[in-house]
Amino acid sequence: MIDLAYAIGQTPGGGGGVGGFSALIPLVLMFAIFYFILIRPQQKKQREQREMLKALKTGDQIVTAGGIYGTIIAIDENKVKLKIAENVKIDVTRSSVSSRLGWEGEKKGKEGKEAS
Repeated sequence: MIDLAYAIGQTPGGGGGVGGFSALIPLVLMFAIFYFILIRPQQKKQREQREMLKALKTGDQIVTAGGIYGTIIAIDENKVKLKIAENVKIDVTRSSVSSRLGWEGEKKGKEGKEAS
């Protein structure tokens, strides 16, 4: 009867001290997966957007976040003046510029020249 009490009282696996550490491994693994799938690509995209905004200059053709296509005719620290049609000029915030036409092509062209 006493042997039965000892058998029931023991934890499965024998020790039990490793249980806390083994429960932590899946959490660390999940964080690493989220970092490489979600966080890192988003940071890279934000970095490229900042670089594009810094590289804006007069004469660039851009697209705003609202979908307006235009050519930069003046640029300020916070504002961009766009020519969107003949005799139609608008001011937009610099942060509302979503893309510069040809921006990806310029980057790929530079990479191609370096590789050659």
